[in-house]
Amino acid sequence: MQLEIPAPLQHGPVSLRLVRARDARTLQRELLSNRAWLQPWEATIPGGVASFDMKVSIRRLLQQHRDGVGYPFVMEYDGEIAGQLNIWGVARGSLCSATIGYWVSERFAGRGITPTAVALATDAAFEQYGLHRMEICIRPENQASLRVVQKLGFRYEGLRRRYIHIDGDWRDHFAFALIKEDVPEGVLERWLRGRAPQDAADIPPADLQRP
Repeated sequence: MQLEIPAPLQHGPVSLRLVRARDARTLQRELLSNRAWLQPWEATIPGGVASFDMKVSIRRLLQQHRDGVGYPFVMEYDGEIAGQLNIWGVARGSLCSATIGYWVSERFAGRGITPTAVALATDAAFEQYGLHRMEICIRPENQASLRVVQKLGFRYEGLRRRYIHIDGDWRDHFAFALIKEDVPEGVLERWLRGRAPQDAADIPPADLQRP
């Protein structure tokens, strides 16, 4: 089966393109040089050992894309690889939903890359990939990612206790989502025009005071 390559997505210096096998060396170098920066947010496997074999990882991501359950991208800034963004867990049929996950190198932090990339990916999911709902799950301690959903107006949908195995243990996550009807003008356009509701991602005090 021939791999259908999604068109690159771009706004200003930020772009998303499908990951390629030849990206393995660059991505592996970025992951290893950003260990302290990324490790608190990285998914792990209970009882397993973390693997940094990006060739294997990319092969798996591209197989998921061929199977129709994922869209694995690299994020670029002025043509230089800055991180990864994956639309994963794609469900079709009566759900048409997926989840976004991402990481960005510390040296590219603070340039607006992540919110721009998330907006581009969500718009493509709604307008090109036939999805209806996009979700982002974030550890309560991850203030940088919480600012992303606040900027883009993702709606808070609840606390998921011990939801994903991260950095060696099961971690609580806050869930945020958008549906296509929320953003008729597009996520990116709404954000750039200052129309994203800034209170949509507000977290109730009861969830903030979780045990």
